[in-house]
Amino acid sequence: MKILRGAVLALGSFVLAGGILAAQEPDRAGCTDHPLFPTRMPDYRIVDCKVEDYGVFEFWTKNPRVKTPVEGKFTFIAYRFTGARGTEPSALAVVRNYENAIRKVGGTIQNSVPQWWVNAKIVKDGSEAWAQIEKGNGLIWLRIVEKKEMEQHVVADAAAFGNDLRTTGHVAVYGINFDTGKATITPESAQAIGEVAKLLKTEPGLKVHVVGHTDNVGSVESNLKLSQDRAAAVVQALVQQHAIPAARLRAHGCASFAPVASNDAEDGRAKNRRVEIVKQ
Repeated sequence: MKILRGAVLALGSFVLAGGILAAQEPDRAGCTDHPLFPTRMPDYRIVDCKVEDYGVFEFWTKNPRVKTPVEGKFTFIAYRFTGARGTEPSALAVVRNYENAIRKVGGTIQNSVPQWWVNAKIVKDGSEAWAQIEKGNGLIWLRIVEKKEMEQHVVADAAAFGNDLRTTGHVAVYGINFDTGKATITPESAQAIGEVAKLLKTEPGLKVHVVGHTDNVGSVESNLKLSQDRAAAVVQALVQQHAIPAARLRAHGCASFAPVASNDAEDGRAKNRRVEIVKQ
């Protein structure tokens, strides 16, 4: 995923303007600053880091009682202060530095507790990233999620789909993915859609409903539209790319009204975001 390239230099030059990283203990091996924040507060070194190609983090938004889960490439970096006693910057100074840097590139502050943390969202050039900067005693913790959809690598085949349809009347096709918050089918979904088309060609008398489902993040109204649009996009792909007659397909959006798992945890929400094929 492209990293908000236009924001990088501005953030890097604005955070700690006038502060130059002094010679100090080396960072932990294998750890570097995140490209979104290429500079840091003076006299801090990296003591820990973790990067996950696909993870989730819940960011505080609106007020401390509301959390928003964001999925994508997850980065965690821990900085420890190594300067002279009595010279460590206050939590307020750290939070304000990052707030100013984020606003400088058009980012929005989602939640801020000046003596503790700031949570922000930055949208630039079609990419979206969320960041949490938290100040502790002698430490700064940075958590960033570059938002993206998970790549689905495990896909059932046409025979398995057909068996489920005959047994239960419906089948979830988890290999069909979309851009976040959109009805744009991702390229890696071609295999799963191809297997659905193969089933329909093998059984020419079969007519199906294509049903889009979402998790419960967002409003019911927006999720109804999103799930309907995603189902329609799958129907369009089957008709245009695989020559399946449109009369055999009907698109429906179900939003979060038919979950297969609890929406309280991310693994459950991931299962609920799906496309199902239902026998007419």
